[in-house]
Amino acid sequence: MRQTCIFSGSSHPALVEAICGRLGQKRADVTLGTFSNGETRVEVQTSVRDQDVFIVQSGSSQINDNIMELLIMIQACRGGSSKSITAVMPYFPYSRQSKKKTHLGAITARMLANLMYVAGVNHVITIDLHASQMQGFFKCPVDNLMAEPLLSKWLRMNIPDWPEAVVVSKNPGGTKRVTSMADALKLSFGIVTTDRRRATGMSSMQGSAIFESMGTDGTNDPSALEGDAEDAEGRIRPMASSREHNFAHQQRQQNAPRSNGDMDGQPRRTSMHRAAAAGFSPTVRTRLNTLNGNGDAPASPSPLSRSTRLDSVGTASSVSDGVANLSLLRSQTAPGIEQPPHDSDGYEEAEGEDDGDERARDVITGRLIHGHIVEDDFPSPSLSVRSGSIQGGVGQRGSRSSEDEPLPEPMMQSFMSTTSSRMQAPQHGLGGTGDATASDEEEEEALKDPYIESTVTLVGNVKDRPVLIVDDIIDKAGSWIAAAETVIKRGGATKVYCMATHGLFGGDSLRELDMCEEIEAIVVTDAFPIPEEKRRQTKKLVVLDVSGLLAEAIRRNHHGESISQLYQHFD
Repeated sequence: MRQTCIFSGSSHPALVEAICGRLGQKRADVTLGTFSNGETRVEVQTSVRDQDVFIVQSGSSQINDNIMELLIMIQACRGGSSKSITAVMPYFPYSRQSKKKTHLGAITARMLANLMYVAGVNHVITIDLHASQMQGFFKCPVDNLMAEPLLSKWLRMNIPDWPEAVVVSKNPGGTKRVTSMADALKLSFGIVTTDRRRATGMSSMQGSAIFESMGTDGTNDPSALEGDAEDAEGRIRPMASSREHNFAHQQRQQNAPRSNGDMDGQPRRTSMHRAAAAGFSPTVRTRLNTLNGNGDAPASPSPLSRSTRLDSVGTASSVSDGVANLSLLRSQTAPGIEQPPHDSDGYEEAEGEDDGDERARDVITGRLIHGHIVEDDFPSPSLSVRSGSIQGGVGQRGSRSSEDEPLPEPMMQSFMSTTSSRMQAPQHGLGGTGDATASDEEEEEALKDPYIESTVTLVGNVKDRPVLIVDDIIDKAGSWIAAAETVIKRGGATKVYCMATHGLFGGDSLRELDMCEEIEAIVVTDAFPIPEEKRRQTKKLVVLDVSGLLAEAIRRNHHGESISQLYQHFD
């Protein structure tokens, strides 16, 4: 290609040689080194004036040095009056830090995109960003290529029964990637999720200071609380079958002489009311007991408190049941209109729907201890209080299940989860969606902790089928091994193939994956450089070449051609 210069960083020289060989292009000369104090030194030895410059630099084990080399080369080519500068980054560094995990966290991927733009980059070519929305971080065009066609081609050529395969995601975050591959190959897909058992402490609202001291107007003023209780007594006082009979009953109570059990002119409360309030804390019990008073309470200090009263109570039995259960009452809003029938769970049943739910058979659960599947009768960890299990209180699965845990009183659980921060720590890093939860590193550490028991759930039918566990990055082996054991030991799958675009293989993860008997092969691309000593550790590793994909992307960008065909699957 004329008017083109292809430079190579120190991260992946073998890949650059393969790209230049496919393009019939000689690699441009550049000197890379460091000064005595560790500073990066870059000297461009080729004229780049009015040239289309392509700098190929992927991430590696020295990723920070690679970034500085890239930025300095971009700045040097910009100062050399190049026509355009394109950064070819098969693996984009810091792509896993594309959102905040904590309140004081940094969006490092956005910072790197800004640094590249300030250095002078005009275009970016990468493969399988960890989050596709990262393209919005850049102020220049981004071509996010996909390795899915390469993985699919290997699948069709090396797995004879691939039409029966099931594509599985090892966590909910990779569902979109898995469904894309399953739709392209017309295959079924599944999801594996892991969840640490939650602590069972503070399962009631009786000790909540917020519930005991907050009034309906949002304040904790003692006078306001007394006013709310006295104002509510006339609203939910037990009534007889009609208003007239209720009025006569109240008159008889006021005219009758006081007995020894009455105090301050208040009528004796019924045994049903006392029994309903007996299970609450003293402050809550006091507020409930005042609901049966004489009704001459002062006005509520806030209009909001009047708008949130229980006006839907109609009979004495409904009041007694409501006080005892504190649950929402279902009532007809339009008398005379026949309501549709409901089943036992309160929802309408569609016409023609079968009683048996076939989809429920495709949900399988298991237990993970120290990152491996264990039997149902396997004892829980001795210190599993961290994971929510209770010593001596194990169920049929060897740990305390959700059915055995004491639940909060009805209608208090939602109040506790949205108001009281004293009950439990927030489940998400920023109090938002699951995107702000623990990172992959923290998930791997939890799986390796022998004192934490996790529950794994497999959604999808994989029985007697090969399984393809697909993700964009293979770094630690814990979640991959857990997913492989789940689909084999619990789901009844025949073989497991781990497939990803970037094989980082941190620590001894590659050796651990090779030792896992359930894994048949580990398929990755050479977008991230894999040292030869690691490749020799296993015979299961399959490395696919992406030089053809990148070379074609460079050629099409130089000539101004469309790259849409690079996203299509070919036989």
